[in-house]
Amino acid sequence: MLFNELAKLSDYDWVFADGSIVKAHQHSAGAATKDNECIGKSRGGNSTKIHLAVDSGGLPIYFELSEGQRNGIARAQSLVDHLREVNIFVGDKGYDSEALREYIEAKGGISVIPKRNYGQDIDKDKDSVDWCLYKYRHLVENAFARIKHYRSISTRYEKLARNYASMVSLAFSMMWLPMYC
Repeated sequence: MLFNELAKLSDYDWVFADGSIVKAHQHSAGAATKDNECIGKSRGGNSTKIHLAVDSGGLPIYFELSEGQRNGIARAQSLVDHLREVNIFVGDKGYDSEALREYIEAKGGISVIPKRNYGQDIDKDKDSVDWCLYKYRHLVENAFARIKHYRSISTRYEKLARNYASMVSLAFSMMWLPMYC
């Protein structure tokens, strides 16, 4: 609840989104529930993915957890839905989808998402992205770097997704503290 209250104070001029994978400890799997508890199983081991949206100051607004093998576009529309307003949404090539761009425009926002190069010449599309604004996408990467200093975040030890989400929201709340001390 604390993180949600702090996120209401966000600056929604620019919103940056991305996802980051966190290794899950071997003992975090095996909770006595029918759900997968947002732990994905792959050849690389157990993992969880944090999908995050940060404001123009690099402070976290909203996050979701999913299995580690999920791509960012799977949760992109949900990230947009949980924003109070959408002015400019900035994402990397993982968010390249015409459906997402149209959804953001329907909400009254502008998308700054570069197109993927599928082997064709995309020189004509290079002007469609505001590259100066795109350079500030490092703010979301910085948010991930700051919370991964906490050992319980960088390696998931909790069996239940709600417990891990509580730890992540506590870490994100700690990012907001310098603004009010």
